[in-house]
Amino acid sequence: MATTVLSSAQSTVRNWWISLLIGILYIIAGVWVFQTPLASYVSLSIVFSVFIFVSGISQILFSITNKNDINNWGWYLAGGILDLIIGLLLMSHPLMTMTILPFYVGFWLLFQGFMAIGLSFQFKAIDVPNWGWLLFLGFLTLMFAFLLLANPVFAGLSIIYMTAMAFVSAGIFRIFLAFGLKKIKNDFS
Repeated sequence: MATTVLSSAQSTVRNWWISLLIGILYIIAGVWVFQTPLASYVSLSIVFSVFIFVSGISQILFSITNKNDINNWGWYLAGGILDLIIGLLLMSHPLMTMTILPFYVGFWLLFQGFMAIGLSFQFKAIDVPNWGWLLFLGFLTLMFAFLLLANPVFAGLSIIYMTAMAFVSAGIFRIFLAFGLKKIKNDFS
């Protein structure tokens, strides 16, 4: 039987709350974007840059604190490092960021969506309830990512609303993931 990130019965997942925190941050970012659709594109790029950077740090901390408890913890670390690098690039080049923001957002969300889908199947394999919601939210995140990548010129309000919806769906996924991780922690403690 192949080992997965969450399949080891001996593993406990410490700091499950980091995923919850990331999910809440995603939802807050999504709501903020919805509430300020006419806000400057510059402020969206700055907020997004900082948000990706903070998300990367959180994910790196999660992977390091769970490296002894989760098989293949390096994938979490790789995702965190990718977010950290993208966040740094976005923060250091604000004018360039405004031009290519749809591509950054689209590819970042693609990675998040594929990660969500993979984790949902791992949850299914170990009988965590509500894994189907994780799968649905992963596909929803992918849909918004593909929409952004298919129409990068279609900036304006469309990118703002698609970005907001993607943040909210990714945030809900992270919250479901956190409670799934907490259940695993409680079941194997």
